[in-house]
Amino acid sequence: MNVKGKTALITGASRGIGRAIALALAQQGIHRLLLVARNPQRLQEVADEIEAMGVEAIPLVVDLSDRIQTNVVLSQAWRDFGPVHLLVNCAGVAHQAPFLQSKLLHVQEEIAINLMGMYGVTRLIGRRMASQQSGTIVNVASLMGKVAAPTMATYSATKFAILGFTQAIRGELAAHNIRVMSLLPSLTDTDMVRDLEWFRWAVPMTSEQVAEALIRGLNRDADEIIVGWQGRLAVWCNRLMPWVLEKTLQFAAPKFEDRSRPEYHFRHAGDTSL
Repeated sequence: MNVKGKTALITGASRGIGRAIALALAQQGIHRLLLVARNPQRLQEVADEIEAMGVEAIPLVVDLSDRIQTNVVLSQAWRDFGPVHLLVNCAGVAHQAPFLQSKLLHVQEEIAINLMGMYGVTRLIGRRMASQQSGTIVNVASLMGKVAAPTMATYSATKFAILGFTQAIRGELAAHNIRVMSLLPSLTDTDMVRDLEWFRWAVPMTSEQVAEALIRGLNRDADEIIVGWQGRLAVWCNRLMPWVLEKTLQFAAPKFEDRSRPEYHFRHAGDTSL
């Protein structure tokens, strides 16, 4: 896909991988960027940075877990700024905890934003792309959508679902001249993951490296873009020796206090958090 002169909509554009993708597209000569995120201050900062590069940037403050707000704002943006040629679904959240210590509110947030938010945006923009018989959709998943990781059960589940969703609609939307791609970064050094306990031996990549991989994938119209040697190695190992990879991940996973023990519940009987 040649992005010159095109319009792209990027969710999760205020920081991390979403911000890096927006800047990379601006460097490639894209005409207009519709930037979607929840934080108005950060979003405006990214928009200002892109405008300084000579590219039109439109900040759209949207909480993707709010379906009505999402539909209203994005529908209005399509009417005001014209067709979207490239959609990049990058918004996501991650909460880390052993399964038995997981909190329902965190689980609901991950599903609402990572999965349902992505689904809603894709449905709204995809229908409009179908009417114009052209478009490209990139769903940012994760290596954890191929290889599930201990302490990240719900996050892994949403990323597995994103890959399944992407594969399912790829054939359907091809009939409308719409390409559907997935981007699978491994551990990336962003604000989100800095709050997590990292796995042993994991070497983080930068958001800029992920964005560069996406640009290369767009240029060759790849269906799936696995970013970095660690990701390719893990996927290869999972295909050939899944039991080895599973044992390795169990050993490499960060250790948390075992709150499932009866004595823990006795000491923390007053904890009513979900």
